[in-house]
Amino acid sequence: MMNDPSLSRRDTETGMRRLGDPLVLVLTIGFVVTFIGLSLYDMDRVADGIGAGFAWTARVLGSYFQLFLLLTFFIAIGVALSPAAKATVGDLETPEMSTFKWLSIIMCTLLAGGGVFFAAGEPVYHFLVTPPAFDTEAGTPGAIAGALAQSFMHWGFLAWAVLGSLTAVVLAYAHYIKGQPLRPRTLLYPVFGERIMRGWFGGVVDTFCVIAVVAGTVGPIGFLATQLSYGLHELFGLPATFSTQLGILAFLGAIYITSAVTGVHRGIQWLSRFNVILAMVIGAVIFVFGPTLFLANIYVQGMGEYVSSFFTMATMTAETAPGWWMQWWTVFFFAWFIGYAPLMAVFVARISRGRTIRQMILAVAVMAPIATTIWFTLLGGSGIFYQLDGAIDLTEPLNNFQFDVATLTVAQALPGGTWMAGAIMVLTLIFVATTGDSMSYSIAMVGSGHDAPHPLVRAFWGGVMAVMAAMLLYMGSGQISVLQQFIVITAIPVSLILLPSLWTGPKTAYAMARAQGLLPED
Repeated sequence: MMNDPSLSRRDTETGMRRLGDPLVLVLTIGFVVTFIGLSLYDMDRVADGIGAGFAWTARVLGSYFQLFLLLTFFIAIGVALSPAAKATVGDLETPEMSTFKWLSIIMCTLLAGGGVFFAAGEPVYHFLVTPPAFDTEAGTPGAIAGALAQSFMHWGFLAWAVLGSLTAVVLAYAHYIKGQPLRPRTLLYPVFGERIMRGWFGGVVDTFCVIAVVAGTVGPIGFLATQLSYGLHELFGLPATFSTQLGILAFLGAIYITSAVTGVHRGIQWLSRFNVILAMVIGAVIFVFGPTLFLANIYVQGMGEYVSSFFTMATMTAETAPGWWMQWWTVFFFAWFIGYAPLMAVFVARISRGRTIRQMILAVAVMAPIATTIWFTLLGGSGIFYQLDGAIDLTEPLNNFQFDVATLTVAQALPGGTWMAGAIMVLTLIFVATTGDSMSYSIAMVGSGHDAPHPLVRAFWGGVMAVMAAMLLYMGSGQISVLQQFIVITAIPVSLILLPSLWTGPKTAYAMARAQGLLPED
């Protein structure tokens, strides 16, 4: 039978789409090149410019970010409790993967290196510097509950809900029922229809979201290199130089690029499962052989304070709290999560086929945050215990925001000492790798508009982030911090992309349920 030229052309076009959207590719790589080029030309001016934008965004739009996260969480819980939540994501009668594998990927992707990086130091910081929502004396037993509660606020229900609840529902409906690609622009499909799926505007929407994730992922990758370099120097005497950091980046990049290339059902799944099992083992060792009763008691106290002071902490503004504190803590974290949200939602929708809307929302917005609070209590609570006991003193490092020092110091004070420190370093490495692989995969999906993007595209984006981290570390770790600040600025356009999900999320949940015959037609 003769070959059909139209089929050949169609196959070629499909192959080109799988390799990426040229506009998204050009704009994103253009941003990377421009940022690095300007940094090389005048590092101080770039830092000052982004710092000013960061401060303005935190001061002017901080309350908007906070309100958006609050609405997202409560509307998502409402959807999860509604009759529409019985609808199934995708066209599968049974889940695509087991519950443990699915939850492992969610935990590792969304908690990732940031949570591990801050888990030891942030509760201790809030113990030493009383958060504005509380009036307890810093450094005393009375300050413990508030310190944990403030950490739970930053990494708890609000943060997780914005990462993959309502937005994942919108994407799941548009993709699995309407046949639209898993891209950030698809979040606007219920508003603009087919117009958003074609043309330059949709490409710009995708680009903003990709840049936000690149900025937010390169930061943890770079900080991990400095943290592991410091740890290897303290534990084994290796020089804490750029060469060591470069070697760490190369090793990390090899891990997460290989994982991304092998895909969701192989590398990403295996790495996530291993990481969760390792975290559970480390957590069990800390709880059983560490200050067991102390940790159990402060978790109950911290969770109680979190619930009772929830709205006080969530609605604290620059008018009622020091501006610098809001800028570097609550607003920074909330904006960081907003920047991550579209790509995270893409990934959650991709791995949740066969799950109900209720399962998806409750896993992301309730179960995962509770697991995160337990992890923060185990590491950060142990840090508070040893700080109170006088075994360690993190006052100076944390006042200088040296969280890499805090993590290693707390780890060495834990049962097992050097062995525990080494295990936590390995855990942190894999946590960051699980962020790198999932985000490389998600960015590749965004560029190609395909559930299974070409392996070379996944490898390309993973390599871009590793190279960018290496170049910024070459200029100094301060430039990594500048890039982290930039994600707060990118949260402005990204939040506007997410905003319609507050009403399109519930609407599409009911539409999905009706399409599956679970609810009567209007």
